[in-house]
Amino acid sequence: MSEVVRGKRPVTITIIGVLAFIAGLLDMLSGVLLFFRLPNDEVVARFGGSGGLITAAIGSIVVGLITAVLAGGLLRGSNPARLIITVLQVFSIIGSLFLAVAYMSDPSVVGEWLGLAFSVILLILLWTPKASRFFVGTVE
Repeated sequence: MSEVVRGKRPVTITIIGVLAFIAGLLDMLSGVLLFFRLPNDEVVARFGGSGGLITAAIGSIVVGLITAVLAGGLLRGSNPARLIITVLQVFSIIGSLFLAVAYMSDPSVVGEWLGLAFSVILLILLWTPKASRFFVGTVE
């Protein structure tokens, strides 16, 4: 079995790790804030009932928690962490778009757009050629 040799971690990978952690925190915060919306009948109706809102809140918290935890794996060059975070960020983008549209007239929509921006930037940086070389262990 051959051993993977990694070069020095590029600065962009450190930025990716930090962005992943921040994106995870934003998703968790979004989920927690959704729970505070339960008393608002209009918001609950937008989610098709309290069950839909609670499911969205829990989903956001879980995606955020996993993303924040896997940020450390990104810093170590774990390709499985990169793949899992990619999938989670796609879910996060979809969720943030849904919530941004659902809250279009609410001032809290800014947080969803911010979370969406972090996720998009994270995805772009995760798949640059330099990042890909680091994650597959190719030494420059």
